[in-house]
Order: sequence, then C-alpha cells, then structure tokens
Amino acid sequence: MSLDNRPVYTGGCQCGAVRFRIEGALGRASICHCRMCQKAFGNLFAPLVNVGKVVWTREEPARFQSSNHVRRGFCPTCGTPLTYEAPDGMALAIGAFDDPTGIAPEIQFGTEAELPYVAGLAALPRRPTLEDLEEAPFLTDVVSYQHPDHDTVPGDAATRDPA
Repeated sequence: MSLDNRPVYTGGCQCGAVRFRIEGALGRASICHCRMCQKAFGNLFAPLVNVGKVVWTREEPARFQSSNHVRRGFCPTCGTPLTYEAPDGMALAIGAFDDPTGIAPEIQFGTEAELPYVAGLAALPRRPTLEDLEEAPFLTDVVSYQHPDHDTVPGDAATRDPA
C-alpha cells in the first residue's frame, strides 16, 4: 500500500531493463484470443489487465504499431511482451506483474479466433517441474538469469545480467 492507502503494483520484463509501478486499483483483467494478440504474445492468447497511470521506473518499452489504432510495448532487450495501448487506454500483461496471483481474468475477448484446443487445456495431465528430472536432468542445476519478482537497485547483486 502507498502512504495514502492505495494499492501498489510493480512488475517488469524478464531481464529487468523495463520496470513499472502502478498506484491505485487495476481495471478489468481479461484474456484476448484475437490473432493479433496471439502473434504479439507468441502464445495461445494474451492475458491483460487494464491500468490507469503507469510509471516506468527504468526504461520504457519499445513499441510496435500493430494496427492503425494499437501499439504493443515490449522490452527492447529481452523481448518480453508488456503492453497493449489503444485509444481507450493501456493494458499490461498479467504475467509481467511481480505478483500476478490476484489478477484473475474476468472476461474473454476475440473468441472468434480462439484456438480449438484452448478449452480443453485444464483437462490435460499435470505435473510439477521436478517430476521432469528423468527426461530433463539439466533442470537440477538451472540458474535463472531472470530479474527477481521485486524492485532492485540497478547494479545490485540481486539483478542478474545474462552472460
């Protein structure tokens, strides 16, 4: 919480070059299945949350004009998709928040382009990462170079720069 009791949200890209801070309530969280969002995220859909004023606490994202109305923001260093910017406001990628657990989508958009197998994802078999050790033994000594899920001082030991 901020000094005036407003919630504070922070987040950023995978490498930590782009970081953001939001004070105040978030808007509606959604999933967009449209083909433009699939391509922008390189994924099956884009999980987004509408935001008010965003303060970029490190670099700002680079932007790609994906249509005559929409720009997509991404980290110029690591490529992490971050924003959807339209005339009616900005949305941020839910996964880019330091703590995305409380940002649950409330609606799905662009469902005409939903991939036919998305509805069945919850029924697929599930297993934790460490159960993959037999098939992927390299997982036992993985060292993450991702930025931690909290703000750091640039140059701090907690911030890792990929080699």
